[in-house]
Amino acid sequence: MTSILAIVLPIFALIFAGWLVRRIGVMGPQASSELNRFVVYLALPALLFDIVAGSSWKDLWQLHFVAVFTISTMVVFILTILLHARKSGLDADGPVLGLASAYPNTGYLGFPLLLAALGPSSNTLTLISTIIVACVLFAGAIVMIEVRLHVGSHPLKVAAKVAKSLAKNPLIVAPVVAAFFPAGGLAVPHPVGVFLKLLGAAASPCALVGLGLFLAQKRPTEERSDARLTGLLVALKLVVHPALAWLLATTLFPLSAPARHAAVLLAMLPTGTGPFMLAEFYGREAGITARVILVSTVLSIATISVYLAAIG
Repeated sequence: MTSILAIVLPIFALIFAGWLVRRIGVMGPQASSELNRFVVYLALPALLFDIVAGSSWKDLWQLHFVAVFTISTMVVFILTILLHARKSGLDADGPVLGLASAYPNTGYLGFPLLLAALGPSSNTLTLISTIIVACVLFAGAIVMIEVRLHVGSHPLKVAAKVAKSLAKNPLIVAPVVAAFFPAGGLAVPHPVGVFLKLLGAAASPCALVGLGLFLAQKRPTEERSDARLTGLLVALKLVVHPALAWLLATTLFPLSAPARHAAVLLAMLPTGTGPFMLAEFYGREAGITARVILVSTVLSIATISVYLAAIG
């Protein structure tokens, strides 16, 4: 138990530090969004670029792991959309709620947690999952939202808006551009490499503090129906998603023990802030998304600790 606490506590202590400095007024209401901007536009893209540029296709081309993480994530995403469609139809809220239940916080929590629990070899698996979350899940949700918001519009107009949204996302652009280095057998120049490592090293601590700042913001009281929906989305994220990953990793796509644990832990991560940013941008279910992030982050302390204890 002591070793588990040594892994989990420092990570969640950074989140608590961000929560505390916001609640006592040391940092203002804009701190969360500004720190989040730094992580999204500078630190995390630098970390992704550095890891991808220094990897080989052999490292990234782990088909069983890709299948386990992608299928488990997309099943939860699509299941949520279908459940919402039964009640409210095919509106733009569906993909946002789908993200809330299927979008693990791989970029913010994944790297520090798996590094502490499984060692440096887990960085590549966390990178793979982060690319899937950003380039498949997040990008797919943007496409679905834009299509549903512009039903009846000219297809080229919709395609242009989608392409513009994706091209402006640094979490998508950074790994795509970095992939040209291993593909072409090129090395990142030393000064650039030092710059990327310095900037990338700030990603995890700043992201965790920023998450705490975000969670400390006061929110309106939710209605009973919203509470039920929040509970459903949290259950899908913290229980169904990792259960699917474990099932796939032990049956259809067998993985080694370290890779299996990585897949389950990554699926077990709480909902990241990406869904909230998208919900706020499009004016869709931002309140429920924020509560799912809050509740899943708090409860994940227990679920992740239990899993780490179970695997020894």
